[in-house]
Parts: sequence; C-alpha cells; structure tokens
Amino acid sequence: MHGGVLAGWLMVALCAVSGAYCLLRTRTGTPQERRTARSEALMGFGMAAMALPAAVLTPPEWAWAVYGVVFGAAALRALRWARRGGHHLHHLVGSLAMVYMAVAMAPGVAGAGGHAGHGAAAGGGMGGAGGLPLLTGVLLVYYALYVLRSAGHLIPAGTAVAGFAGGSAEGVVRGGGGGPGGVPGGSGGGGTELTAACRLTMGLAMFAMLLTL
Repeated sequence: MHGGVLAGWLMVALCAVSGAYCLLRTRTGTPQERRTARSEALMGFGMAAMALPAAVLTPPEWAWAVYGVVFGAAALRALRWARRGGHHLHHLVGSLAMVYMAVAMAPGVAGAGGHAGHGAAAGGGMGGAGGLPLLTGVLLVYYALYVLRSAGHLIPAGTAVAGFAGGSAEGVVRGGGGGPGGVPGGSGGGGTELTAACRLTMGLAMFAMLLTL
C-alpha cells in the first residue's frame, strides 16, 4: 500500500509538472499553438487532481460531476477544431476519456463506489471503478499506440542513425516524423523535445489510470 501511494504521488507530480509546462507555453507561439497548450495544460492538471491518492484526499461526491462538466466542455471545444485534424483529434479523445473515467469512478457506478476507483487510479488501492470493458480496452489500445509512437520520436537511436548517415542529430530529434510539432499527428504546440516528453508523460498517465477501470 505504501508503494502504491508513492506511485500515485509520482503520477500526480508528473502530470502537474507537465500541466505547468504547457501553461507556460500558452504565453508564446501562434494562436493555434496556444490553443493546443491550453488544452494540454487542462489535461495535465485534471489528471493530477484525479490521481490524488484517496488515502490522502477523498474527493467529495460532486467532484466527479465537475470533472464530467469541465472535460465535456473541453471535448466540445476540441470537436470544433477536430475537423482540422492533427493534435485536436487527440485532445478530443483525451477529453472524452476523462469524462468516461469521471463517470466510471462516480459513487454508485461501481460496486465499491467512486472512492475505490479514485484510490485505484492513484495506485493506492486494489479496488476497481465501474467501466465498460470494451470501451476501456479500445482506449487502452489507443493510448498504448500513442505512447509507443510518441516515444519513437525521443529514442536516442535516432541520433545514432543520423550520425552514421552524416546527418544532423538535432534534426532527427526535433523534426523526425509525425506532425509539425515533432509528435505523431501534432499540429503545432511546441516542436521541442520537452513538449514531446510532456505529451508522452500524459499519455502514459492516462494509460495507467485506464488500467484501473
């Protein structure tokens, strides 16, 4: 249990730091990049709050409704821009996944109640929240593929290939594959290794939280 709480706090810290970095990115860049950064900051802080260990802070029953409303609104906003493709589609999936987890962890949905699901999501409990296995499985596959594809743009092997070919290692890391932001499907919003690392971190956190459903 002690190790589980530590894992929960680690997830909280990683998501909060990622959200803070995305918040800093909202101060620079094009309007599209700032929109992307705002969406990612909301996602990071939302996951950090949802991952708080239940042993430390038990959320009130209305908190899950707040999660649903906030990320439902974020999903509608992402849907508005999703027709442009790129990272907006990923934001849409992420926002809907947050709504799904909020509903699944709400009291009365699972047999053990929302608090058990909250503790499991934070790594601090063994109970699971209520969820639809098929939908959870689809989301897990999506985030597993997203994480693997995102990690492919950060692995050091790319620099070795560039050096062997006489190319620029920086070009491989910063501009290799995917969208303009250096992340698969990215439509701006940074283009640096740190931005890609933050997105990878949040993808891993989402995958870990979905595993508890």
